[in-house]
Amino acid sequence: MALPLEGIKVLDLSRYLPGPLATQILADFGAEVIKIEEPKGELGRYLPPLINDTSARFYTVNRNKKSVSLNLKHPEGKKIFKKMVANADVVLDQFRPDVMNKLGLGYESLKEINPRIIYCILTGYGLTGPMRNAAGHDINYLNTAGVTELMGTTGGPPAMCGVQIADTAGGSLYSVIAILLALAARGKTGKGQLCDVAMMDGAISLLAYTIGEWSGGNGDLPIRGGELLTGGYATYNNYKCKDSKFVSLGAVESKFWAGFCKKLGLEEFIPLQLEKSSQTKVKNSIEKIMLTKTRDEWVEFFSDSDICFTPILTLDEMVKHPQVLARKMVHTLADFQGSGKDIVCTGVPIKLSETPGEAKMNFARIGENTDELLQAIGYGLEQIEQLRREGIV
Repeated sequence: MALPLEGIKVLDLSRYLPGPLATQILADFGAEVIKIEEPKGELGRYLPPLINDTSARFYTVNRNKKSVSLNLKHPEGKKIFKKMVANADVVLDQFRPDVMNKLGLGYESLKEINPRIIYCILTGYGLTGPMRNAAGHDINYLNTAGVTELMGTTGGPPAMCGVQIADTAGGSLYSVIAILLALAARGKTGKGQLCDVAMMDGAISLLAYTIGEWSGGNGDLPIRGGELLTGGYATYNNYKCKDSKFVSLGAVESKFWAGFCKKLGLEEFIPLQLEKSSQTKVKNSIEKIMLTKTRDEWVEFFSDSDICFTPILTLDEMVKHPQVLARKMVHTLADFQGSGKDIVCTGVPIKLSETPGEAKMNFARIGENTDELLQAIGYGLEQIEQLRREGIV
């Protein structure tokens, strides 16, 4: 059965996390993704911890791809890239805004070669505005987007998230959406286009509910750790247990809160669910009760109650959870490459009934497909060897 993106060729210039995760999603659904790497390989290959000589993290975002090593600063390297663009559908660029333009390989140049090309540039702050050329990482985009200020406990400092929200949700996922939208538009117009995806923009868009709550309220800024969904209320909170592990209650709806209180014999707290002045008293009472059992004992205690109550799992617990396994959301590669280490990769999160994605665990070495792909655009073996001697590929 053909996958949805079979026949779509993507030239991937990205590195580290945001772009590679985006193109991995495209690859899982059938796109031919070709990593264009400098001859020594993209920098994401060398982030610790290493498995043999390659980053463990590299393997989690670069499956199902091919690799071509190519020096884009060399005139012949540029010529090769342009030939590849002539037969490609998508270019994903994760450099700062003007890097590819200075190389003569930006969108305006490439669309002259291939008017159907979809050029997605994924940057921190976008192609417009006073910060277009500023350096940044996930923490900076979240800070500028106003997200970091909201994370943490009451009275504490802004907290750092354990995952890269702006990089992945704001960058990777929106790049995939942009590319798919541009492909759909091209199907109607026959023309490609420039996709300007900024991780700051994506992070701001994730604040939709929070902005609505703030701007539609009395004008007060949200209190860190003090709002309904951030720890200010007993009904939606984390609780420490006897064994120092934690559980979470997400009983926003009154029926779930009532079920929780009744199970604990705390019926007097039911009408206090959203009474702000009572939250300290209610939370303190529940905290003391939660300390009387271990996390897993509480999970068993509430196992027959449909109240949005779950344990907070560690990563090693998550990868063994029956729901995670049933959804095929982790793939454990035992004794990966003879290293003695088991590498865990995430599964395909989008489940399609007719054309499901495939998490094939194929990982290209640096430039593994250079000869194959250069021959496909007209280069002979002797020419390729000469290019290799000159450090072009």
